[in-house]
Amino acid sequence: MGFFDKLKAGLGKTKDSFDEKINSAFSAFRKVDEELLEELEEILIMSDIGLETSVNIISKLRNRIKKENIKEAEDVKQVLREEMMDILDSVDNSLKLQTKPSVILVVGVNGVGKTTSIGKIANRLKKDGKQIVIAAADTFRAAAVEQLEIWAGRAGCDIVKREEGIDPASVVYDAIKIAKEKNADVLICDTAGRLHNKKYLMDELEKINRVIEKELHESSKEVLLVLDATTGQNAISQVKAFKETTNITGLILTKLDGTAKGGVVIGIVDENKIPVKFIGVGEQIDDMEIFNSEDFIKAIL
Repeated sequence: MGFFDKLKAGLGKTKDSFDEKINSAFSAFRKVDEELLEELEEILIMSDIGLETSVNIISKLRNRIKKENIKEAEDVKQVLREEMMDILDSVDNSLKLQTKPSVILVVGVNGVGKTTSIGKIANRLKKDGKQIVIAAADTFRAAAVEQLEIWAGRAGCDIVKREEGIDPASVVYDAIKIAKEKNADVLICDTAGRLHNKKYLMDELEKINRVIEKELHESSKEVLLVLDATTGQNAISQVKAFKETTNITGLILTKLDGTAKGGVVIGIVDENKIPVKFIGVGEQIDDMEIFNSEDFIKAIL
């Protein structure tokens, strides 16, 4: 299976729900009019794209229908695709890994698939010929280090770990030292799953950031927030909470194969102006890909 086929299959629930409603709306209206646009707006909102984003998309759609004198349903659909793609393309989703080493700091709440995502990204970068070191800095959660060690082994990457409960920043410090010694291309740091109201965990994240800033001041740094797509609108509130404490440069979307709420991606990007950098659509180590807006929109509509 090529990645687009995996993506299409993974987004099957979203496509079935979204496409079916869109097609049903077109079959219910004989002409392209305001009533049809209102129906489409409601469908977008119900598909977890979000109120503000949905209203904006339909407003642009309305203007283009008038300006381009669009009368056919398929043409309206195409413009809808283009407007959604414009939102996703409004931010640069390329990975900034120009230095050696570069750093990828991975954050997110527990249960979103952080450990799995790190393993899959490490595997992908390794296949691109990069040497990877992983820092197991989630020292608070039982078995987090062991899980990460399994994924590092599958990807064939070095892992730096310490005993449970140790200061996470010290693990990152050690990992930086080893990454430099090995002349590694990328250091990927796991962090404890946290919620914005757990101050001590947010303080730990700040401490890790300070260590990276001090030891790798000139290095490229990505801070990637892992989001579970099945949580829908709750994912949007998680982005807002993390943005308050750390400079998020990109998003990793997981579990898209288990939800009909894939449309939330569009709302998250539109509201936060943060790009989706990776997208996961399966359980296998190869089921993680750099996000492509055109493939994504094609897979849902």
